[in-house]
Amino acid sequence: MMSALMSAATPTTTWYLVLSAVLFGIGTVGVLVRRNPLVMFMCIELMLNAINLSFVAFAKRMGDIGGQTTVFFVMVVAAAEVVVGLGIIVSIMRKRPGATVDDISALKG
Repeated sequence: MMSALMSAATPTTTWYLVLSAVLFGIGTVGVLVRRNPLVMFMCIELMLNAINLSFVAFAKRMGDIGGQTTVFFVMVVAAAEVVVGLGIIVSIMRKRPGATVDDISALKG
């Protein structure tokens, strides 16, 4: 009886993919609904992490290290993006505390 309960509670690839889809959906809704650049930036990072979770789940399922290697490179690029993007967003928000994405898009040169 205990063995049946343990196998039912063991997370499968499907659980991770459903969690990944929920996280990606939350990130997508956040990007589409919110106008604050910082919140949108965090939602994009949430979407990247959801994709990373699905890569790791598939890599574990297939027994291949390729998905985990891809996640490593995605995380490196995301870290570089955070450094540059967050610096730009914070400097804009310091000068204009109530700035929205529509205001920032007017800065195109």
